[in-house]
Amino acid sequence: MHRREWLRLFGGGLIAAATLPLVGCSSALPAEAIAAWQQPAASLDLRHWILSHALLAPHSHNLQSWLVNLEIPDTILLRMDQHRLLPETDPFGRQMVMSQGTFIEILAIAAQQRGYRAEVTPFPEGEFAANQVDERPTASIRLIADASLRPDPLFAQIFQRRTNRSLYEARDPDAKALLAIAASTAAYPVRCGFILSTEVNMARHRQIANEAWRVELSTPRTLLESYKVLRVGPAEIAKHRDGLSLNDPFVRVLTATGLFDRSKASAPDSSEISGQIEKFQAKIAATPAFFWLVSERNDRHTQLQAGRAYVRAQLAATAFGLSMHPLQQALQEYPEQRDNYTAIHRLLDASQPGQTVQMWARLGYAPAVEPAPRRGLAAHLSQA
Repeated sequence: MHRREWLRLFGGGLIAAATLPLVGCSSALPAEAIAAWQQPAASLDLRHWILSHALLAPHSHNLQSWLVNLEIPDTILLRMDQHRLLPETDPFGRQMVMSQGTFIEILAIAAQQRGYRAEVTPFPEGEFAANQVDERPTASIRLIADASLRPDPLFAQIFQRRTNRSLYEARDPDAKALLAIAASTAAYPVRCGFILSTEVNMARHRQIANEAWRVELSTPRTLLESYKVLRVGPAEIAKHRDGLSLNDPFVRVLTATGLFDRSKASAPDSSEISGQIEKFQAKIAATPAFFWLVSERNDRHTQLQAGRAYVRAQLAATAFGLSMHPLQQALQEYPEQRDNYTAIHRLLDASQPGQTVQMWARLGYAPAVEPAPRRGLAAHLSQA
């Protein structure tokens, strides 16, 4: 928003007029948007009960691109919704495949809670190409009763897990927590680690994070991709129950008065972009630690397993009162991010062919936040 627009907004009294209907309004999310975060009844059909947990998994841009078919008894066939992709910021679908992995891991943990082993067959009709995803299943999951199973301790954190984008406290994470987070990923082909505030590389991590965020906000097509899934105000949030939610009264005023137009990319020097950059820089400056996951390969199986590893790490962090916030911008494979992509890979010793930084996230203690909206079980059931 340029200065003349602010003058028109304030001078013309538009703020006062538009704000009147919002006086006393809460910025809390609509109840129906977060209803899925209530514990499902134990009497629910087993697969429905398990899926009611799986759909709470983290997903890039909160798109929730999970489609499941239940036609085969005791089996869940998982596909990726081709209408819920990020072709600009995730052109090869790596983040989408990871998000399928987070779903599978939560599903497996929930199944184990009920005494069932989730036998996962990845890509039963063949693996996606390296540069695109398609309609073939990402996994076939057979549920097998197994009396020897014991509940996974991480199950207790499923309904507590949040992606927390707020300002973190400056104190370093507890050492026991870091050990537990690292141990949680041991079953998967990734190496993980942490960058703490006392380390010499911390300044460089912060620099890359800030630059990657600036690039994403100043590249019109990538900014518009986020605008497309931005839900402003309770009506939009309740209608879609996905994407990126903004329920702040002031943002609602700007949208209502036409001063926040999501149909076109904001100019890089506009006040809304400058404001977002400043807020992000403040969060990065206060971030006490970063968490990372690196794989030696980047095939689709590995991406799926990296997603499973990440959600376990986030659940383990949750158990210790820690929050995570993925910083995927520098990990994305579109041309404008090439320098930042190269820089973070070098910094994390992942420059050899195939080596890939699958996850890079802020880690720290933060105020509690609401869960992200969820579309509910019915939205994920497919007949084909």
